[in-house]
Amino acid sequence: MKTLLIKTHEAWLATLMASFMSQTTENKRVLTEFSGILWRHFTWIEHDLIVQGIEYDYDRENIPVKVERLSVLLADILRRMNELELLLVRCEDEALKQRISTDLAYMKYAIGKLEDEEIHAFDMNRRYRDIELDEEATGALTLFLFEESYKEYELIMIYNYLQAHSDDAFLNRIFQILIDESFFHLRSFGEMMVEMGILGVPRVIHESLYKVSDIEKFLLDGIEEEIAAKEQCKELSDAVASKSDELARFFDFINYQENYHIELMREAVSHYRAKRSDG
Repeated sequence: MKTLLIKTHEAWLATLMASFMSQTTENKRVLTEFSGILWRHFTWIEHDLIVQGIEYDYDRENIPVKVERLSVLLADILRRMNELELLLVRCEDEALKQRISTDLAYMKYAIGKLEDEEIHAFDMNRRYRDIELDEEATGALTLFLFEESYKEYELIMIYNYLQAHSDDAFLNRIFQILIDESFFHLRSFGEMMVEMGILGVPRVIHESLYKVSDIEKFLLDGIEEEIAAKEQCKELSDAVASKSDELARFFDFINYQENYHIELMREAVSHYRAKRSDG
């Protein structure tokens, strides 16, 4: 089951990356939906491991996605799904096994029907649409997208791990909001990276980041990180403002969303402190 979790993680991430890089409407729709299903599989398998009292982590292999044709990556995703079907034999939860098995069977069928397309997600053009940015603004945008795409993936995994190990409904509501927000940011930044030909798969997260022993300190550190991210967004907005109103407005939009994240985390800190004092 631990291997099934790892391989589902890899299949989800490969499918998510494929959904970013596809420019065909139907391909993108299908791959986006299937990445969501694989993510749910991942969380269900994780829950099963927790119920069984089995220790696990979020380690995984690197995901090679640098392709020139979508069909090459789709073939790899199908291979991964075949591997998952073989690993499902070890799953003792019959309902879970049946659900994942039937999902995989249909997803393999549907992926097999997708049309091939040329991929430009790795051509290093470093241009976003038809916007003319100078070298400094292009460099700032490039660095921001690499750093923030990794941060959003990291936050998804951290908040998911905390949620999976918590029975506190108040905190779990906040964790779920932050997971959903990070998914939106990751997709937004990932698709911008595709446009600029600089897409990269987030690196593996060390377990010390999500196996948190001091929740309060983690939340307080997270607030400081969000404040720093807001400043980065503001700096980037200022850097591109004279060249692109569209980009400036987008990064202001992201910046304002961080305000709510900070408030949610402050609520979580207050709740955690109150709960601890009552206990």
